[in-house]
Amino acid sequence: MNTWHLLNDGNQTAAHNMAVDEALLETMPRWQFPVLRFYGWTEPAATFGYFQKYAEVSSRTRLRPLIRRPTGGGIVPHEADWTYSLAFPAGHEWHGLAAVTSYHRVHAWIQAAFAQLNIVTELAPCCLPTSPGACFAGYEKSDVLWEGRKIAGAAQRRNRLGLLIQGSVQPPPVPVARADWEQAMLQAARAAWPVSWAPLAPDPAFAAGVAELERDKYMQANYNQKR
Repeated sequence: MNTWHLLNDGNQTAAHNMAVDEALLETMPRWQFPVLRFYGWTEPAATFGYFQKYAEVSSRTRLRPLIRRPTGGGIVPHEADWTYSLAFPAGHEWHGLAAVTSYHRVHAWIQAAFAQLNIVTELAPCCLPTSPGACFAGYEKSDVLWEGRKIAGAAQRRNRLGLLIQGSVQPPPVPVARADWEQAMLQAARAAWPVSWAPLAPDPAFAAGVAELERDKYMQANYNQKR
């Protein structure tokens, strides 16, 4: 049985959310265990991929604040989505996967969680490109689809510290509570790998790292608008 840790973080500001996710990746060498984080947003916001150009992104969404993610991908609206992140230390099986494989695996996990809630979804067999840079306007291979519409996408960053996956689920218009989906995610992981879940209690060093990243990076226009 593999022990993974769970951080249920509630609603936070956009800058804080991105700081926590990057801090999880930076802390992987010390913690050496996977972390699943569920979180939300105190206000409507949008995040965009690390390599995107701010001027192009800002003209394509009305949502503010507009924060550059530590991962790639396109523009993600955070108005009513269910957001999560996953962090794995270097040397973990997930860290060693090819990017296309880890992308498929995390979305198969989400598909299994929806199946437990009697919601039928599918993984996209190929692509439907539409508006450039808009994450949910079309879909990529292995994105989660509900009745042909993309409802889940993700972005990744893999380096010597570990693997960070940031994902967004735009829930389908059916009666389902976010809390039930989160529990289904935990159960699906237990069935698939198997995983035992332990609550994560962030230590003072982690909290200090989050505060520094939030203050000095994600709240700064010179970072968010740097390209």
